[in-house]
Amino acid sequence: MPHDQIDKSANSSAPHEIKRVRHDLKRRMLTVSRVERLSPKMLRVILTGADLAGFVSAGFDDHIKLFFPPRGAERPELPELGPNGPVYREGAVRPAVRDFTPRRYDAEANELAIDFALHDEGPAAEWAASAEPGRFLGVGGPRGSFVVPVDFDWHLLVGDETALPAIGRRLEELPPSTKAIVVAQVDGAADEIALASRADLDIRWVHRENSPAGDGEALEKAVAELDLPAGDGYAWVACESDLAKALRRRLLERHGLPRQWVKAAGYWKRGAIATHERHED
Repeated sequence: MPHDQIDKSANSSAPHEIKRVRHDLKRRMLTVSRVERLSPKMLRVILTGADLAGFVSAGFDDHIKLFFPPRGAERPELPELGPNGPVYREGAVRPAVRDFTPRRYDAEANELAIDFALHDEGPAAEWAASAEPGRFLGVGGPRGSFVVPVDFDWHLLVGDETALPAIGRRLEELPPSTKAIVVAQVDGAADEIALASRADLDIRWVHRENSPAGDGEALEKAVAELDLPAGDGYAWVACESDLAKALRRRLLERHGLPRQWVKAAGYWKRGAIATHERHED
């Protein structure tokens, strides 16, 4: 059974209890049920299969491992869970593995939705671009969840394309009693996707235009110019790693937000492969 661990960095006198929850780690072999296009550069792949039973994801920015079949292979090799990490059978071709956000899990329909940004090259974008019903994909995790309550007065969500799945999921979780502010950077107007919430929603799209992915000048400016509401707020940032770190510093220094209520993560890093970094004090 999963067990809860309260995040010790949270202010013990605050009403907003942030928790870390651990899950039993499992590997699953799933198949594509259908594919939906969200924008010219983003696809949603719906997965299903008997292995999906019992899937748990308690945090909107959870991460799962996706195991992609090597070129020419029907399905990826999934490792066993050894005491010191994953163990592959001798002679096996190891699959490419990447971290992704579980966008939506429907236990009744036995479906798991994963959103893929197609703006870059690599095994994930290549697999998603050719995904069709019946194709196999391996899924591992999530190992744990960072559970942020919805009882804040407002929520600020900042990121690029890689953050949109988590942003969309969080917006769907928020109640009408709170306010949600989204600052999202995409290439252009055609890459904006539909985002819905019961919360009082303020969406601000920032267009990269001809700038390369990871160029954060426009996003930093948009965050610096924010006029944040009164009351308790939680800020979440995810994008290129160096930019995420800079945006966190901006929120702390310019806007004076409490450190324990600002979370920033590098979902990718220029010049690196399969990187995920958390930026904390």
